[in-house]
Amino acid sequence: MGAATDEGRRRTHAGVEIRSVYGPDDLEGFDPARDLGRPGDPPFTRGVYETMYRGRVWTMRQYAGMGTAAETNRRFRYLLGKGQTGLSVAFDLPTQMGYDSDHPRSEGEVGKTGVAIDSIDDMRRLFAGIPLDRVTTSMTINATAPILLLLYELVAEEQGVPASALGGTVQNDLLKEYAARGTYIYPPKPSMRLITDLFAYCRERLPRWNTISISGYHIREAGATAVQEVAFTLANAIAYVRAAVDAGLEVDEFGPRLSFFFACHMNFFEEVAKFRAARRMWARIMGERFGARDPRSMMLRFHTQTGGATLTAQQPENNIVRTAYEAMAAVLGGTQSLHTNSYDEALALPTEHAVKVALRTQQVLAHETGVVDTVDPLGGSYFVESLTNEIEVRATELIDKIDGMGGSVAAIEAGWMQDEIAESAYRIQQEIEGGELIVVGVNRFQDEAESPPELLRIDESEVAAQIERVRALRAGRDQATVDRTLAAVAETARGTGNLLHPMREALSARATLGEVSEALRSVFGTYEPSR
Repeated sequence: MGAATDEGRRRTHAGVEIRSVYGPDDLEGFDPARDLGRPGDPPFTRGVYETMYRGRVWTMRQYAGMGTAAETNRRFRYLLGKGQTGLSVAFDLPTQMGYDSDHPRSEGEVGKTGVAIDSIDDMRRLFAGIPLDRVTTSMTINATAPILLLLYELVAEEQGVPASALGGTVQNDLLKEYAARGTYIYPPKPSMRLITDLFAYCRERLPRWNTISISGYHIREAGATAVQEVAFTLANAIAYVRAAVDAGLEVDEFGPRLSFFFACHMNFFEEVAKFRAARRMWARIMGERFGARDPRSMMLRFHTQTGGATLTAQQPENNIVRTAYEAMAAVLGGTQSLHTNSYDEALALPTEHAVKVALRTQQVLAHETGVVDTVDPLGGSYFVESLTNEIEVRATELIDKIDGMGGSVAAIEAGWMQDEIAESAYRIQQEIEGGELIVVGVNRFQDEAESPPELLRIDESEVAAQIERVRALRAGRDQATVDRTLAAVAETARGTGNLLHPMREALSARATLGEVSEALRSVFGTYEPSR
């Protein structure tokens, strides 16, 4: 439900005022041919594919990662057996930050937020018995994205699967880490180099791979509004495209492999309109700003995850309902793949039972509700089209402001983007605490006594075993070869060559994720926020 203004009117979470009824006057100047078009054609407002879900339903890609690679492999097999159609890997914090499991800074964090991957041995265990030419895999990883992609490629080769047959996505989006999330390692300039090196490497070796998933999800989860999520995500995307073009890549060579990742929160129609506005804006940005000619370069293809920040620890079963509504908004907004959060995720990593309920939510939506029967069923609604237009206008104004600062990197380095997100988060929290924004079970309809659900706990003996495995790997490898390949990584970092080639050689020689990251740290240094 939208919050009420002081005058008793309604507004969305982003502050867009909602009238009691909408009609033709609310679409003055609206040109259906220009602003809507047909599904599958620019500006893609109605969807990136002509038949959308009539041809094939979205990919049901449940995010999973817990403790060790073997445990996560078991969860993957469980989900695939229940009808999941794509894999999505969550990594633990040390893996995200470029530290091995036995590093002092990893203490207390190994396996807590996802799976620990220290080496090619762990990646083998993670995908044991899963044919990588028959699944697509999404990896939510950023600062160490090139390392995880290379390990995936090496394991696929061991299975006899050529790199050209691999399909999936690596998040590889560092700008939102500086703005909203914090799992960065290197300063922005070398981080942008790693991103564009990965673009070039995949163009050469993994043509089916989505080289970046430009993420609004974490921006939204940090407190941004729907309008800010669109604006900041597309501003970051502009920075990536500009960096790739400046590095000598042709926009239509890499543009079709760009993908996006958005959150879906609880203001139902605002979320639907957000996705439609983002598609239209990206088509125009790529065509008008960068001169893209291939329609695939103008497509905003995106994965959606239902809102983690909208889940409550109080009355957690209510989260099943929240997730179902958010999932439907994502589908009516035209998502290409979807993760539905488990109802217990506000408390711990999800149990198998909770994960199954989340997956079944998608399956009921796809097969029982009829939402797949026609393309863009809300298209032409006076309300939805008006809200889509309003979000586009407001998001464009923010992008123009960012352009005036010199782009996303400059806006992040100045702290402006972070301040905007923090201000929105504070406002929303104030509305919840003041009762203006109702959250069932939190500030209304509370229960006096609640029984907590069964929670998943990480076995500390598994953490100890993971640490022993990485130490045994170091003891049993050809150290001279590892040292030589790591030196080549550092030498390439000091020059201008593509870093993924020497990194691949080092990882193949059984160098660890932490060692390759340290070779880059020795040249690039680490990022320290100025404020």
